[in-house]
Parts: sequence; structure tokens; C-alpha cells
Amino acid sequence: MAMKATMIVDKDFTIGEVDKRLYGSFIEHLGRAVYGGIYEPGHPSADEQGFRTDVLELVKGIDVPIIRYPGGNFVSGYNWEDGVGPVELRPKRLELAWRTVEPNLIGLNEFVDWCRKANSEPMMAVNLGTRGPEEARQLVEYSNHPSGSQWSDLRVSHGYKQPHGIKTWCLGNEMDGPWQIGAKTAAEYGRIAAESAKVMRWVDPSIELVACGSSSLHMPSFPEWERTVLELCYDQVDYLSLHQYYGNRDKDTANFLAQSMGMDSFIHTVIATADYVQAKKRSKKKIHLSFDEWNVWYHSNDADARIEPWSVAPPQLEDVYNHEDALLVGSMLISLLKRADRVKMACLAQLVNVIAPIMTANGGGAWKQTIYFPYMHASLFGRGTALVPLVSSPKYDAKDYTDVPYLDAVAVHNAEAGEVTVFAVNRHLSEALPLEIDLRSFGACRVLEHLVLESDDLKAANTQDAPDRVAPHARGGAEADGGAVRARLGRASWNVIRLKVV
Repeated sequence: MAMKATMIVDKDFTIGEVDKRLYGSFIEHLGRAVYGGIYEPGHPSADEQGFRTDVLELVKGIDVPIIRYPGGNFVSGYNWEDGVGPVELRPKRLELAWRTVEPNLIGLNEFVDWCRKANSEPMMAVNLGTRGPEEARQLVEYSNHPSGSQWSDLRVSHGYKQPHGIKTWCLGNEMDGPWQIGAKTAAEYGRIAAESAKVMRWVDPSIELVACGSSSLHMPSFPEWERTVLELCYDQVDYLSLHQYYGNRDKDTANFLAQSMGMDSFIHTVIATADYVQAKKRSKKKIHLSFDEWNVWYHSNDADARIEPWSVAPPQLEDVYNHEDALLVGSMLISLLKRADRVKMACLAQLVNVIAPIMTANGGGAWKQTIYFPYMHASLFGRGTALVPLVSSPKYDAKDYTDVPYLDAVAVHNAEAGEVTVFAVNRHLSEALPLEIDLRSFGACRVLEHLVLESDDLKAANTQDAPDRVAPHARGGAEADGGAVRARLGRASWNVIRLKVV
């Protein structure tokens, strides 16, 4: 029987508005993300502050709206004061989370400067591992209060007269993880999060706050952690975080490409837990989700185990991504869009060198990893309203998942531009998938372009020596006839079908 898939998209069947912050990312003081990544004085492309402009151009190419900083595990032992003021007076610290030496050449002010150059906004995390509400509210005062107080005047004395106006704040990081400096029980964390949120918002009532969810769906504390934490800080926070990474250690690609179904289930469980607490509290407020760490991460684990401790910016977590990784990243973006009603922020972890879409060579060039492309396409073309995808597709069973549809797809309607974009992954490893899309509610459409990311080799990767081995092309060949669109999705391919409503 011939393979075939169908998809019905109706402009009135909406999931929700896509918050642009869904396409955020993450820079932690880890590996070469900062030193040798975004910052490398003496590099041929370095600007007056030492930021690599070649990296900035690649970041701007994705249009990243928000970037989480400075961690991550790093933040749970970080004194933010170490990274402000005259650079020559900043201390070098033993950084326990990643067993390196932190020189503090880059801190809050420099990172905000870099974000502005990247056309992005910072998402600042506060240390709730070794510190607490007092230091958190001082950091908000330093960052956001105009002047006339101890901490705001200190910022002014550091050369930043205007407040940074940072609007999004994370209340710690992965606080249920035993690897975390200052790890806490759910009750301990829920109380400190509530008290920190309270005083931070007293300093600046306009900020939005993200409470820590479980470190992953595999934590023994999940989802009881979410319930307990929210019962203690529901009224003080706006978002709950989710973190999850995936890998293909067993070299089972069919199962690997189905892992976005696990992401779907994870999101559903967290929403259900948050809504249970809302019901228990008789609250009118909905808690939204911030999926502020997600990616493929497994390639670099063995290499990381061999790194000598206590060096500055060693090459940690430098996964070299291949084509199949890009396919799963595409499906994970589709999963986020399919819950755009509740997932309002997300951060691909991370942005440069550390499990990242962008890689650099110290003193050398910068290039795009395979995962750069689905991330870029979703960010550029996935703005607007996510629509309910009514998909009919052949299915397969994998080791950990049953009834896995070969077609994974969603559509986004940008009413302002008069465009509909369909994002689609064909998970079949050996056969193309004919696809018919019913867009009759939009009237006639024409195809603007059909972008495809495909490769004859699932393990093909982009490297410094072969930076363009895996790259998208615009020869997809989708055709529109009135409100009907027909396309052929190549085997193991990521597809972006952009349509203009006529």
C-alpha cells in the first residue's frame, strides 16, 4: 500500500498566539560559550568590546528574541557582583558546577551590551543555591532601578546611567538536582522562590518570574515537585520551567526521531499539574510554561569526562550535530508550537559552542551546525497564530513509543503578512511521503517556497573543514491549487512550506 499523509488546517481552529520568546536561547558561563564563543578579544572579527562580530551575525540570522543567562548550573554558585565594575578588580573563582576557573571578564553589563548588539533581550537567572531573596532583589535593583539607591547608583558608577530594564527572571536553576550547588527539597525551594519573587517584584513590579520545575521528566521528584512548588509560590510567579535533553546512544534512529512524543507527554503532564494547583487554589490565573532548556545532547559525554579540571573555558559539551539531530530538533520545535497556548517561552540550550547551533574555532571561523537550520526557519517563519493540525499519517512502532506518525507537522498563520507556513518532518528513514494539505478556509494560496533539509547520510555533520555539508535547499517542489497543497516530503527530511494567501 502506497504511503500517503493528509493535513487539514482551518484558520478558525487556533491553538494560540506564538510568543516570540518561544525561539529563545541560552548562554551559560560553561565551556567556550562565553570565552572563545561570543567573546574573544584579539580575534580578527572582534569589536571594541571583544565580541566576535562573525558570531553576532550568525545569532542575528536566527532572530533570537531572548537569551537566558548566566546559567544553568553555574548560577547556583555565582556571585553576580564578581562580574561588574572594573575588570582588573574582578576575582577569579573556582567554578564548582563545571570544575573550571571563572575569570569574570564578562558579567551582567557586558552581556546586556552583547544582547543589544544581537537584537535580543536578556533573561536573567538569580542564584537561589548559595544565596537568597536579599541578593536577588539587590540584583534587580542594580539592573532595573533608575538611580538614587545603593545598588542602582553602583550601576551608574560602572558607566550605565540608564537601567537595563530586564523583564524576565528565572528563580534559580534545577533546584531538585543533587548535582546543583545548594540543591533543595520542593518545600525548601517553593518557600525561597516565593520570598525572592515577592521582594524582586517590590523593587520592580513590571518583571515576570519563572519558577523551577523538575530538572527533567526522569527525576524521581517529577511531577510531585511541580505540585509542591506551585502550591507554595503560585501567586508570586508567572511561569514554570521545563528542561529536557534527548540522545541516540543506542543508535536506534527510528526511536530517536520519536522522542518528541515524549516531549509532548512531558508538556501535557506539567500543564495538568499546574492546572490542578490552579483548581485547588480556586485561582483565575493560568501558569504558563518556559521550556528554557531543550536540545539534543549526548555526543560529547565521553570527551567531557576526560577534561582536566580547573582550566579556563575548556571545550565542554561540544556536540557535533548530524542530520538526524536536526530532524529531532525540528520535531521538538513542532511540539513547542503545538502547545503555543501554554508554552510561551523556550530556550534552545545553548547558543554557541556548548550543545549549540553555532560553533567557532578559537582565532578562526564560525559555522552553522545542522540544528541551526530548523531553529532559524521556525524563528523566522513561525511567528503568528499556531493552528490545530488535523493529521492523518501512516505510523510505526519504536522501542519506546507506539503509533508514531511518520508525518510530524504544524502550521502557523501570520495574518499580518498574509502567510501560512507548514513545518513538517518525514520520520520515514527510507521512503518519501506524499502530503496533501487542505487549506480551503483560507481560499486560494500560492507557494512562496518549499525549503528542505535532507541528506543521503543521517550521520552527516557540518564541521570547520566542511561547514556546508548539510544545508537547506529551496527545491522542495510543493504546488498549490486553490486551497489544496500537494508536496512530496523526502525521506528523513525537514520541510518548510511557505504559502501566500491570495
